[in-house]
Amino acid sequence: MERHDTGHGEGLAQDLEAIAGRMIARRRALALLAGVGTSAALASCGGDESSASTASSGTTTSSSSSSSSTSTGSSSSTSSTSSSSGGTSASACVADPSETNGPYPADGTNTASGATSNVLSQSGVVRSDIRSSFIGSTATADGVQLQLVLQLVDVSDGCAPVVGAAVYVWHCDAQGRYSLYSSGVTTESYLRGVQVTDSEGKVTFTTIYPACYDGRWPHIHFEVFTGGLTAASTGRTATLISQLAMPAAVNTAIYSSDTRYTASIANYNAVSLSADNVFGDNSSAELAQMTPALSGSVSAGYTGTALIGIA
Repeated sequence: MERHDTGHGEGLAQDLEAIAGRMIARRRALALLAGVGTSAALASCGGDESSASTASSGTTTSSSSSSSSTSTGSSSSTSSTSSSSGGTSASACVADPSETNGPYPADGTNTASGATSNVLSQSGVVRSDIRSSFIGSTATADGVQLQLVLQLVDVSDGCAPVVGAAVYVWHCDAQGRYSLYSSGVTTESYLRGVQVTDSEGKVTFTTIYPACYDGRWPHIHFEVFTGGLTAASTGRTATLISQLAMPAAVNTAIYSSDTRYTASIANYNAVSLSADNVFGDNSSAELAQMTPALSGSVSAGYTGTALIGIA
């Protein structure tokens, strides 16, 4: 997906001060929320992600219908404790493919109902625990806890760790809603956050497991900015935009036993990884790396890792 460089002010550089203790001014928070509040007319769950935001015009172009499959979601276990075979070691890596950032990135690249939101320009977005809102509200998204370690590696340099890169992660909640966009959560900013890779190329996010909404395999969005925080003022400057495919066994375990994800059951039974409009054209090696390796249980939560390869 083509990206264009456009300036958006100081951006995430302001978060360096926030880490030192400076909190976002409430007036600024309310201003942002007033802008994105007009997005409430959007569907309450996630939309079609088969096409990306149009960066040059600032609008989102999406298909009139979602891509879905009548085949059932593949799974190998229905037990509450499960693990995935996804993920690869840092000694063997492939370049992650570029994927759409979808209609709900809140990275300054798209417009919804005439309003543009960009959390990447907001103090407070640099955080490891992304379960709570950080703009105006402090509400926390409810769901099965997920702690995910992402390791960024350079495919052209023997899978060496990429140090000092900013990684922006976002995804839907347990009801399939995206904060700042979906009806009922337009004033929330949860399940969005940025971390900077350490000396091993790693970042850690504490979040909740995403739902499965109509027409898509369960997934987590991410953007990588190899220029670090100072470069990450907008999604237009991202080095890589892609997604993680959630492992089938864990999807089945959570959706079939946790009532907070009841709406996901029918949606998940109607999709498959091979027919997904984002993951369906990826190679087996790419899919293996894009699928986090998770362990844990529905009651205790899940932990795991995923490798992200930069070409």
